[in-house]
Amino acid sequence: MQPYLIEAIRTPRGKGNAKGRLNDVKPVNLLRCLFDEMKVRAPHATVNTDEVILGCVSQLGDQGGNIAQTACLYADWQPKGSGTTVNSFCTSALTALGLASAKISAQMGDLFAVGGVESMSRVPLMSDKGALFEDPEVSGKVPYVPNGVVADFFATKNGLSRNDLDEYAVRSHQRAASATDQGFFQRSLVPIADTQGHLLIDRDELIRPGSSPESLKKLPPLFAELGSKGPNERLLKHCPEVLAIEHMHHAGCAPGIVDGASLALVGSANAAKRLNLPLRARIRAQSFKRGPAIEALTGGLIAAEDALKQCGLTPNDIDLWEFNEGFAGIVMHCAGQLGIDHDRLNVNGGGIAMGHAMGATGINLLSTLVDELERRNLNTGVVAISGAAGIGAAIVVDREC
Repeated sequence: MQPYLIEAIRTPRGKGNAKGRLNDVKPVNLLRCLFDEMKVRAPHATVNTDEVILGCVSQLGDQGGNIAQTACLYADWQPKGSGTTVNSFCTSALTALGLASAKISAQMGDLFAVGGVESMSRVPLMSDKGALFEDPEVSGKVPYVPNGVVADFFATKNGLSRNDLDEYAVRSHQRAASATDQGFFQRSLVPIADTQGHLLIDRDELIRPGSSPESLKKLPPLFAELGSKGPNERLLKHCPEVLAIEHMHHAGCAPGIVDGASLALVGSANAAKRLNLPLRARIRAQSFKRGPAIEALTGGLIAAEDALKQCGLTPNDIDLWEFNEGFAGIVMHCAGQLGIDHDRLNVNGGGIAMGHAMGATGINLLSTLVDELERRNLNTGVVAISGAAGIGAAIVVDREC
């Protein structure tokens, strides 16, 4: 059976610190809000869902204990099967989508709820202390290089300047602010209220409309010291034509740390017909690949190239791209390799402006993409994400339903 996107929604993204508007909202409650909204949009979906598959990277504390199953029970979402939580770093929500799509194609079910959650204010980044990040014996053998150092490496290799990175970051904020003001995100955005019903947040909190190259110049580079402790040496040995790494990325051109969740319904045409819901997009191809671990954030590029090949398409055949803004230098590298012009790339801003809620990002990007394809009456789009240690995922969708 052919898998389709039936519906996709997300929460606003709140700043991932103690002052963020979603800090007091437990991740299970972020998901409950989305399940409740999905019950309104698709009243008969809950008992017809074969399985719930959610991405979450830091699976401990508030996000431990199989949060997908916990959220189903807490929200009284009653699938035929279980809730399953997956972790493939930044690609987790696309992995959830890929698993569901494969099961639909194999006729192991015809309706799935997929998405993800990450509350980075309550469960901080790297708090799970995996061996890849914390054990020198493991990270040295892999070899693993932190994402920010890799971003600086590719910016240096491609001859990008600090000003180039800052201009990209400013454009991301400007586009996100404009899209927010014009209501482009409203189709998918689900406002979050507290337990008393008082509105907490109804737009992405991280966007800075007044961001400028001048204001970003004040921010210091983040990864020089980290790079000097071994990662620089590993990268320069890997790529000897680069003589030295210039550390340029700072907080303003890196992905924002945020809280957020996403949820989508994916199913067959028959499932959508039973629910009396339209098909929003055909899932035409998906790819899950990896690049060299030492180059970390190139997996999305490799996956995008493979997904296009599956469809017999070229990058120029794609109307709109959502390439996760892991770091300015990385998305600029990948866009340059694919020949994507800025008029088709992250046209409503991206993770630099709105944040990267790791486990939720794949469906966040997919909802944004499909909303914009519909708004512009365009046909074909791609979501691509690079994750740590070389992981990559990409999906091609079109509106030929």
